[in-house]
Amino acid sequence: MRLEYFEMIDRVTSLDRETKRIEVSSVVPQESPVFEGHFPGHPLVPGVLLTETMAQASGYLVLGLMGFTHMPFLMGVDKARFRTFVGPGTVLAVTAQLEHEGSGYAVTKARITAEGKPICDAELRFRIMPFPEGMDGLMRAQARRIGLLEESV
Repeated sequence: MRLEYFEMIDRVTSLDRETKRIEVSSVVPQESPVFEGHFPGHPLVPGVLLTETMAQASGYLVLGLMGFTHMPFLMGVDKARFRTFVGPGTVLAVTAQLEHEGSGYAVTKARITAEGKPICDAELRFRIMPFPEGMDGLMRAQARRIGLLEESV
């Protein structure tokens, strides 16, 4: 996880096309410029970055299920709940399930846990659109980095 670069996902641990579910893992870094201001002397991952982590897991789920034909853009976050704080070194398990896809939109339910304990969850809504020019290759490179795509794809 590189918070300051919005690289929130370290590894895809499973993608189940039949159940339309993805599981990913991330380890919060011990040090990050983000922690200098949030909060000095008591570093915590901002809730907006936890939301971004769920959105990225959901986005990779949609990309994987659609075969990288279109790009999901986050359009809405509903029913977000934060249950505890997340500090440096925490190992996060993130799951996302596709609830609906059609008419140019996708809806997922995502959840983050640490050591089996709930951290946060939300319903996320995405607009499915053609890739902006040049974005397709960048997303495929990121997907290879996290293990969603094989090197030859």
